[in-house]
Amino acid sequence: MGLRLGDTAPDFTAMTTDGELSFHDWKKDSWAVFFSHPADFTPVCTTELGRTAALGSEFAKRNTKAMAISIDPVEDHHAWAPDIGEVTGTPLNFPIVADPDHKVAELYDMIHPGEGDTSTVRSVFIVDPENKLRLILTYPKSVGRNFDEIVRVIDALQATDANPIATPADWKPGDRVIVSPGMSTEDAKAKFENVEEFKPYLRYADAPK
Repeated sequence: MGLRLGDTAPDFTAMTTDGELSFHDWKKDSWAVFFSHPADFTPVCTTELGRTAALGSEFAKRNTKAMAISIDPVEDHHAWAPDIGEVTGTPLNFPIVADPDHKVAELYDMIHPGEGDTSTVRSVFIVDPENKLRLILTYPKSVGRNFDEIVRVIDALQATDANPIATPADWKPGDRVIVSPGMSTEDAKAKFENVEEFKPYLRYADAPK
């Protein structure tokens, strides 16, 4: 059975571009974006890791760390890293896991033989401070990921953890939110500002500050 939302993210110890790391110890009480890329020295992956590096300060604001992985050896990761900075303008600033024996990739079901080879597909896992899996995404190898969406999901998860709310389609920070169905309208008006009932099951409110 594969991993599901709410499962504990499997722990592992592996060699990375920052030395040997244990995943749970490395992330400690932070959120984490753990994502796989098919191979080093490939065009889409270069742009993706550069974009992740450029988002370093945004991740830090959200108490979030990034970690990448592919089945290439750590020597290849180190050799490739300068290309990421040169091409994208932001030097690598997060660890890349080396997984030549496929142990971590198999632990996270990152290898899909139907995609043509034994390299990892573009998987994304968002893990919360309690090491629970909160988002699982899988992209085909030919399609680069939207990292603005990954940041948006972290914002939404942190907002909904903090208050009895949900976020509507295309929500962004600052937009109005949906009051949890488990809260009465009367209680919602006491807790939130500008509560508006469209349907008994759909109440909007200003986002909590």
